[in-house]
Amino acid sequence: MSRAHETRFSRRAVLRAGLAGAGAVSLSAFLSACGIEGSIAQQAATKVDWSKYWAGQKKTGTLDFANWPLYIDQTHGKSKSLALFEKATGIKVDYQAVIQDNATFYATVSPLLRAHGSTGYDIVVMTNGWELTEMIQNGFVAELDHSRLPNFAKYAAANVTSPNYDPGNKHSVVWQTGFTGIAYNTKLIDREITSFEDLADPAFAGHVGMMSDNTELGSAALLATGVKPADSSPADWRKAAAWLKKQRPNVSGYYDQSYIDKLENGDTWISQAWSGDVFQAQQSGFPHIKFVTPKEGQMIWHDNMMIPRQAAHPVDALEWMNFYYTPKIAGLVEDWVNYVCPVPTAQAYIAGALDDATVAKSPLIFPSAEVEAASNEFYVYENYDEYEEWNTVFNPIIQS
Repeated sequence: MSRAHETRFSRRAVLRAGLAGAGAVSLSAFLSACGIEGSIAQQAATKVDWSKYWAGQKKTGTLDFANWPLYIDQTHGKSKSLALFEKATGIKVDYQAVIQDNATFYATVSPLLRAHGSTGYDIVVMTNGWELTEMIQNGFVAELDHSRLPNFAKYAAANVTSPNYDPGNKHSVVWQTGFTGIAYNTKLIDREITSFEDLADPAFAGHVGMMSDNTELGSAALLATGVKPADSSPADWRKAAAWLKKQRPNVSGYYDQSYIDKLENGDTWISQAWSGDVFQAQQSGFPHIKFVTPKEGQMIWHDNMMIPRQAAHPVDALEWMNFYYTPKIAGLVEDWVNYVCPVPTAQAYIAGALDDATVAKSPLIFPSAEVEAASNEFYVYENYDEYEEWNTVFNPIIQS
């Protein structure tokens, strides 16, 4: 049974929650104060023979797993998927929901990683973005031994295989995925919404919601101007910012998670939206909130399992990753979490063994090939200066 009856919670809601009010300019100062800012070259990774590393590692019977709140099948503190893992492998899991946002968590663990110390975790879950890119480029996470991940090779969805931020899944495998597109209230808009241009339609002036997350905002504007974000240039970013400035009179606000409440109560009629939020809204009494993949395309984001470089139990971490990538275990997690499932064959398990047709049949959880083809990856910053340039281009829109 789906957890739709539970208090609705979006993992994406806290992606930058700890710093959302201050915006990315303050985020930059925050990272600098924590000693994170510097160039990749200054924190160059020590070369490691990963074949030799993995040959010397053994299963210990312990797994320390750091994740986000409410992001696994868990009722009254107990998870069936973790219990099945412990029974099947003999590995005891210490599961800790300690990650509230990427930047703050990275600020906590990066000094330890730079000093070649242990974070205390064998798996951490991070969203693709600047922090994850810096972790990989600094050598802060292990290269995975894919010979121990046969289930990933067998069952992983095409949309989680070899993402642009980690080609070949060299350092990460996806935990959950989501889409960013458009949602609208069909009680207030009586026509079909199909395009980002609808967000600029004067007919909706004062009733349009946009995101305060500048990565999402800028990426939507790039799509609106016909540019794939992953292939964009700073010149493209400025053209996208010009589109947003032109659209500004339509916008009632640049929202964090509260955008979904605005859609539900009618304050906004149409908005940028995350697929998981819309699915949960539909199951919570708002079936008239509709999610749309714009004709220009939508964004796809991933939360990723990674093994910190000095993890004490890396083989046990790989055993969980491999165990998770099966229809049953991915299905148990998916039926509770309700994002886009990284294991497509979990759909049959959810429909059959779990008898949850609502989740199994939802295109927001098991998307069609057409929707996947219309999904775009985010830009991967080459260095911190590029990341700052993006902030400089798009923050003024949000702060206007």
